[in-house]
Amino acid sequence: VLLRLEKGGKGKTVYATGGDIEFIAINFTDPNTEIDGERSSMKTKHPIFSDPNVRKALSLLVDRESVKKAIYGRAGRTTANYLNGPEKFVSKNTSWEFSVEKASKMLDDAGWKVGADGIREKDGKKLKLLYQTSTNGPRQKTQAIVKQACQKAGIDVELKSVVASVFFSSDVANPDTYPKFYADIEEFQIPMTQPDPALHMRRYISANVATKENKWQGQNFPRYVNKDYDAAIAAAETETDPIKRAALYIKCNDLLWKDTVFIPVMHRLKVEAAANTLRPALSGWANETDNIQDWYREA
Repeated sequence: VLLRLEKGGKGKTVYATGGDIEFIAINFTDPNTEIDGERSSMKTKHPIFSDPNVRKALSLLVDRESVKKAIYGRAGRTTANYLNGPEKFVSKNTSWEFSVEKASKMLDDAGWKVGADGIREKDGKKLKLLYQTSTNGPRQKTQAIVKQACQKAGIDVELKSVVASVFFSSDVANPDTYPKFYADIEEFQIPMTQPDPALHMRRYISANVATKENKWQGQNFPRYVNKDYDAAIAAAETETDPIKRAALYIKCNDLLWKDTVFIPVMHRLKVEAAANTLRPALSGWANETDNIQDWYREA
């Protein structure tokens, strides 16, 4: 669509790099077991994702390059990182790969065998996942791409889309909000609104887990608990040396990657339109006209 508009000759698209990340989150608790009136309770463990091999295999089944080509184009960058900016905070220790073959072998080796129906199972548990997201064209297309790869690897994926006003609601009576996380995996984006990662990364400390007790207002919706992560965040919040502080946030990113808390799908860029002669100075961390004093036109 953007290419067609540009071919009209009147304008062009311009891009600004921030830290917004489209991701698939893994539920570390059981969304199908209710304890004391609470599903996805911290008193449970996910019956499938408690096996880290399944989480890692699922990451191998997200074809980021196809998602980029089919959906985001120039407005997205493939990434293995949850934290994607500013540059000094971006880890170079991570990588991503798409391979149905490697995912299948990993599941085979972990004891998840393909049954007569083509779906893997282990210890009487079928490898079936509920994958939810908000109703949004690009997200439904991403769901379809992921589902297709999962089917090839023997994972049965049920897709669910929730109206955005419901999915992102803070209504505690609503069962379909992303913090309640009554699914196995869910996809969306959390905007990184400032170039410092402190608030963006602090979400996932143990004390921030979303629970019935805090009315699901805790920001740690995957229910991820890791003492090393907590310690690194605490250290970063008091570290005054900028190089050491950046290293601590990179460590946190790497822990999220190593534990497959998130499967980063796309580093999303800010997209704007401008006249051909206009040279806007755009920031991925501010509104469109924040640097308007630095804009200029070419003759």
